[in-house]
Amino acid sequence: MRASDRNTAIAAAVLAAAMTFSSLTAGAAGGGTDHSATSSPTPSVVQDDYAKAKGLIDREQYRDAIPILERLVTQNPKDTDALNELGYSHRQLGHAERALGYYLKALAIEPEHVGANEYLGELYLEMKDLPKAEERLAVLQKACGNCEQFSELKEKIADYKAKQQS
Repeated sequence: MRASDRNTAIAAAVLAAAMTFSSLTAGAAGGGTDHSATSSPTPSVVQDDYAKAKGLIDREQYRDAIPILERLVTQNPKDTDALNELGYSHRQLGHAERALGYYLKALAIEPEHVGANEYLGELYLEMKDLPKAEERLAVLQKACGNCEQFSELKEKIADYKAKQQS
């Protein structure tokens, strides 16, 4: 099995597992013990938690950011920004498969999420899957034109190709 075929199969399995998890957590109100608060967090609390997680990520404290982001995703499984940052944090810790799952889940909800497309493209380069990284670049070009995320991924793809030729 070629590496790209294996990566596609893994990605499909991770996405299916993530979607199953999401549907299970969304329907969990009927049984089991509910450990959440009796009301949803206010938007300011969510923003504060997200800002705290982003601050930790900026300081490369990925392990500390992950539980905060996981809590945000538990509270709102469709929080594509938190899913994207979870993917990024796991990727920085060397957890490629976990990162892949979070990026794919974010993109299943919001296919043109510029951050998730950029980071997924970078992950594909790390996985030595240039065609999939180029697919993410094409999505970014359609989604945001010549935005920062497009430019950064384009540069990383060019660097990757240059290294392959040397």
